[in-house]
Amino acid sequence: MTVLLTGFEPFDGDTVNPSWEAVSLVPGVRAVQVPCVFGAAVERLREAVAEHDPRVVVCVGQAGGRADVTVERVAVNLDDARIPDNAGRQPIDEPVVRGGPAAYFATLPVKACVAAARAAGVPASVSQSAGTFVCNHLFYGLMHLIATERPDIRGGFVHVPFAPGQVTDRAAPSMPPALVAEALTAIVTAASSMEGDLRLVGGSLH
Repeated sequence: MTVLLTGFEPFDGDTVNPSWEAVSLVPGVRAVQVPCVFGAAVERLREAVAEHDPRVVVCVGQAGGRADVTVERVAVNLDDARIPDNAGRQPIDEPVVRGGPAAYFATLPVKACVAAARAAGVPASVSQSAGTFVCNHLFYGLMHLIATERPDIRGGFVHVPFAPGQVTDRAAPSMPPALVAEALTAIVTAASSMEGDLRLVGGSLH
């Protein structure tokens, strides 16, 4: 089974992006770097899907401030950028896909993926929001592609913390990319092998 992982290029002044650093360490997958640019990120994803014909796609992005690996549950049809992307674009209150559904659920077994990452010794949890920047944009673009053109693909999105080198001058949690890669390996295994999901607590109060 072909698995495609994507990670982002650095953005917002950083010189590394832990999503790509981790993705590039996962064995046995097709790894593709995508630009941190609205529109272009989805186009690069579509090219990679056409090239590799995967059955599982997991897009990975940086969530600075989060302390664990978070498997996203839902993508929303909204671009609302707090900062410009790497091309200087800053859409505000615009749809990712005009006329598309308000949201899509990931088709990964989200809770099983979290459980697999934890079993591998990596802190992980379910996330109910992928934000409204390029990460959510790509997540929604992936799920729209699956819903409209590639129903054979299982897909979703994973957010990861800063890498240790990114937090030397700011107070924020971090996680080594090698440890993140272990979580992604476990997540990919669960996504590739499980038909349904686990019935576990994964909600949040706020």
